[in-house]
Amino acid sequence: MSAIAAIQKKMVQPKTYTLEEYLHREERSITKNEFYNGQIIPMAGAKYNHNLIASNMVRFLGNEVENLEQTYLVLNSDQKVYIEAENTAVYPDALLICEKPKFWQGREDLITNPIVIIEVLSKSTRKYDLKDKFSLYQLIPSFKEYITIEPNKIHVQAWFMQDEETWKVSKATDLTQVIHLRSLNIDINLSDIYRRVEFDKI
Repeated sequence: MSAIAAIQKKMVQPKTYTLEEYLHREERSITKNEFYNGQIIPMAGAKYNHNLIASNMVRFLGNEVENLEQTYLVLNSDQKVYIEAENTAVYPDALLICEKPKFWQGREDLITNPIVIIEVLSKSTRKYDLKDKFSLYQLIPSFKEYITIEPNKIHVQAWFMQDEETWKVSKATDLTQVIHLRSLNIDINLSDIYRRVEFDKI
């Protein structure tokens, strides 16, 4: 055996888990963890602005959908989304479902049919949320719209799926502007998104 092979043999390989093992561990965990095809990844704790913005979005959207003819459900960051194509379970900051939730194999902790997903960005997750996680979400058949929000400056982006190959993005960077949710045909005022947010709390 070569020296390199001997070293590699001694190296600790990351333990892999089944989805069922992850879900069982998550039920008992005091912190949140995401699941990526066998790997359990701890989530970093969110800061004040992040939490306030996420709460603002859930509250505002919850009020808005009450006035729509079609039924929509708004859920917060405690709800896991399961992406079956990649055997992955993640926690968005907020999500909307049209009509009724669909659960993976009847498990109420795994939603499979979000239509809109909202992520509040952070320094550690910004690149991942904007690229890799967005790509994962695009594998969900029901998924139509993606909203990302910067917590420490006024900057909101909304991607809407025009067809299977094309996503159109719009941006807003001023409290007087709005972001239009095309899938629900409603406007979100940036002043509502950033309500009571203090940008010195970084």
